[in-house]
Amino acid sequence: MESSSVPGTVPGVPAALRGILPVLVAVPVLLALEWLLSGSPFAQQLTYRVGVNIVLAVSLNIVNGMTGQFSIGHAGFMAVGAYVSSVLSLNLKEVAISFLPVAVSDQLFFIAALLVGGMAAALCGFLVGLPSLRLRGDYLAIVTLGFGEIIRVFVQNTPLFGRALGLSGIPPATSVMMVGFWVFLTVLVARRIAGSSHGRSLWAIREDEVAAEAMGVNTTGYKVRAFVISSFFAGVAGGLFAHFVQVINPNSFTFVQSMEIVVMVVLGGLGSTTGAIVAAVFLTLLPEGMRSVLPMFTDEGSSLSSRVDQIRMPLYGLLLVALMLLRPQGLFGTKELWEVLPRWLPRRRKGLA
Repeated sequence: MESSSVPGTVPGVPAALRGILPVLVAVPVLLALEWLLSGSPFAQQLTYRVGVNIVLAVSLNIVNGMTGQFSIGHAGFMAVGAYVSSVLSLNLKEVAISFLPVAVSDQLFFIAALLVGGMAAALCGFLVGLPSLRLRGDYLAIVTLGFGEIIRVFVQNTPLFGRALGLSGIPPATSVMMVGFWVFLTVLVARRIAGSSHGRSLWAIREDEVAAEAMGVNTTGYKVRAFVISSFFAGVAGGLFAHFVQVINPNSFTFVQSMEIVVMVVLGGLGSTTGAIVAAVFLTLLPEGMRSVLPMFTDEGSSLSSRVDQIRMPLYGLLLVALMLLRPQGLFGTKELWEVLPRWLPRRRKGLA
């Protein structure tokens, strides 16, 4: 008989190391990655985009995957975090802490801006989620879609946020280390939630909300908490995004951006954290791969590669259609990479060395 493992933990890891192991692994990896990419601006930009999309996909997976709800307004919370953190950074651009080096002072202000942006997004998530999460299915999707459009129109008509022109001159404070830290923290929080009593309540809501409520689970309360946590990390991702593109406007946070994040979650598997990570990496690198490959196969490759952004969304649609036909549960379903990988590897026959 196989021994059961605690959800949200990696099998084979001693209990005493489970708390500190992620930090022991993440810190040297992030330092090495920062050093390796220090001489390649293009690789750094690509790493920023991959990291931001991982944060967005994993945070949305808490709502759409673990809780079984359907939110399509994630770009709205991303926009809140991006604009709030950018305004704060622009106002503190010439300010420094006197007893600290300038670089350290700037990073502390950047972290503060990210936290404020994340908390502003979490507040919006609470205000939107409290009344709307009593709804289910298509009705909730319509509410979150409406919220995303309201935010976009609001910033488009607010002088503080630059109206339709947006904000420019945002300090380029994003670094590989900072992006990696927030990726690590988002994944860690998602896995800790999945293995906690809170996570088990979310899974129960996903499987059968009526039965969960009958068993005494405060379904609305748990859904609102999941929505707030997801919104916070979406706001942080927006702040990271704004501080490496340095120019943001309302067109940066459209419905298309929300649907890209939804595609990542569905492709990886609703409820799978590692699935969301794999899908986010794949779909972020796919356009760059297309730009590199198209010129090799056709004389019109150069013109086609410049239109990759137009080709990308129909390609995502084809991927989703194929996925729904061949594997409707997504790449990993509700399982994680370490639970699926052994089935793909050849196994030794019993009795053989």
